Amino acid sequence: MNPLLAVLLGIIQGLTEFLPISSTAHLTIAGKVLGLVDLDHAAAWTAFIAVMQLGTMAAVLVYFWKDLVGILMGLIRDLTTGAATRRGQGWSRESRLALAIVIGTIPVGVVGLLFEDQIEGALTKSIPVIIGSLVVLAALLWLAEKVARHERTITHVGLWDALLVGCAQALALIPGSSRSGTTITAGLLLGFTREAAARFSFLLSVPAVLASGFFQMYKIAGMMQTGADVFHFGVANLVIATVVSGIAGYAAIAWLLRYLMRHTTLVFVWYRFALGLVLAILLMSGFLEP
Repeated sequence: MNPLLAVLLGIIQGLTEFLPISSTAHLTIAGKVLGLVDLDHAAAWTAFIAVMQLGTMAAVLVYFWKDLVGILMGLIRDLTTGAATRRGQGWSRESRLALAIVIGTIPVGVVGLLFEDQIEGALTKSIPVIIGSLVVLAALLWLAEKVARHERTITHVGLWDALLVGCAQALALIPGSSRSGTTITAGLLLGFTREAAARFSFLLSVPAVLASGFFQMYKIAGMMQTGADVFHFGVANLVIATVVSGIAGYAAIAWLLRYLMRHTTLVFVWYRFALGLVLAILLMSGFLEP
């Protein structure tokens, strides 16, 4: 890998992380086309992607800084004043949202730990798996658009909503599904507006992606002591890709939230169908390896 490829991967990660089209799918496709995905170094590729996601997570933290500070301060205020236990008052809106994020993060944490080997192995780099995920999620997102009421805002997020959206986020561990795709789809099916579904999706991603990135960094530190080739793609390239992904990610968040205020998600549905078809043709023609 060279710096130009690192920039390209950072742009792909940043633009596709927050759009419901799957960043992992696009990165895996790019990696295979460019000859970067080597099954002998599957864990190194997974670690590279996970750490690079810290760049896009930084974009979320910067874009939603005021929201996150408000949520944290509201939670601290309720816990320190005992407002949550007072009859007739209960949790504030900020505290309820904080609790929803915690509840919604549990499923992806459990699934991630239970299926760590499969997630980091060759199966999740499989083009057939990616094709299936692209098409199935496209169909579900299309269905969600057809039946969604678009009535509820982010202030209406309850614990049951958070758990269901969190389970949808866990499905995003399957490459091709898309974290934002699964969670936005779940939000629409629960009756939320498109903008509210996307906003909660982004906020919910904060603990999961931070945990994934730092966990991979922890594993890298441990593997370094054994002499393993954990920096197979180069430290400088990882830094470049991470910074570029953060810049591109910030732009993608701002654009998507504005877009969903006036438009449906159907453009992403048709994109997923089209990409799945193209990949299937390339796979059958032998241009791509499974």
